[in-house]
Amino acid sequence: MSSAESFVPTPLLLSDSARIRLKALMEEQSNQAPRLRVYVTGGGCSGFQYGFDFADRLADDDTVIDFGDATLVVDPLSYQYLVGSTVDYEEGLAGARFRVQNPNASSTCGCGASFMV
Repeated sequence: MSSAESFVPTPLLLSDSARIRLKALMEEQSNQAPRLRVYVTGGGCSGFQYGFDFADRLADDDTVIDFGDATLVVDPLSYQYLVGSTVDYEEGLAGARFRVQNPNASSTCGCGASFMV
């Protein structure tokens, strides 16, 4: 890297398991451009909660983070709470789900679906 270049960290990361699951879900729906919208809303037992949806449409102010075979989309309000986080996918006794590993959260609920900053 030259002195003129600077390293800009990825605002969000996507785990391998989340990428594989997202790609599989999108193939099931015959959608070859897998985009997962990650967002934060008020509520949940810890103050904020995470949400996930397929991003069929993009807003002008969305942040789009491309990982090659999958893409994350984040709205500007949610972005500030998610910078540095990893979107993961897990399967277990409680079921299968996408989840956010957020280093900015000062506390989370037992299920990990809500958090406080």
